[in-house]
Parts: sequence; C-alpha cells; structure tokens
Amino acid sequence: MKKATMSTIIATLNAIEFENKDAIMAELNAEVNRNAEQKAQRTAEYDAVKPIVLGTLSDTPVTVAELYDAVHDELPNGFTRGKLQYAVTRLWTDEIVKIDGNPNTYKKA
Repeated sequence: MKKATMSTIIATLNAIEFENKDAIMAELNAEVNRNAEQKAQRTAEYDAVKPIVLGTLSDTPVTVAELYDAVHDELPNGFTRGKLQYAVTRLWTDEIVKIDGNPNTYKKA
C-alpha cells in the first residue's frame, strides 16, 4: 500500500471514534514511518559525502570511476561506487554537470 493511501486512512480514522483506537492508530503510524530512521541515516551519509565529492570535482570532466578513485580514501566505510553514482546522477544534479558520452563524464557546475 502506498504511503499516501495509508496517510489518508489515518486521517480518516482520526476523525471517528472506535474501539482500541489508540492501539490501532499507533500501529498504523508505526507502519507509515517504519523506514524513516533508515532514510534519515542514508540522507546523513550522503550529506556528509557531498562536500568531499564537490571539493574534488573541477572543470575537468571525470567519470564516476575516476571520481570514486580520487575520493575513496575520504569516504565513509561502505560508501560504494554505486552510491556515488546514484548521488552524482540523481541527488546532486544542480551542482554537477553531466557530459553525455560513452562513458558519461561529470564536472562541477
């Protein structure tokens, strides 16, 4: 079930009285927010890595592999090249310019 659907159900149930309301509402809210802690941890991890990556990028285009090799020693343990590629191609698109090619290269905006 989508989070928006669950939120609508919760809002609707809040407006009516029924037996065991507190327990049921607590369960529903826990289900809606079950991944919030993991999401917050991932966001914090990407936020910590961002200045390292942007500080390394310049006007010279590099591939994700080259960028990863340049910053690997400064990254937190477990921050893979795949995570870096995700961040470069999806999260930080305002600060990084993609240059289409085979392979694609990236430089500081």
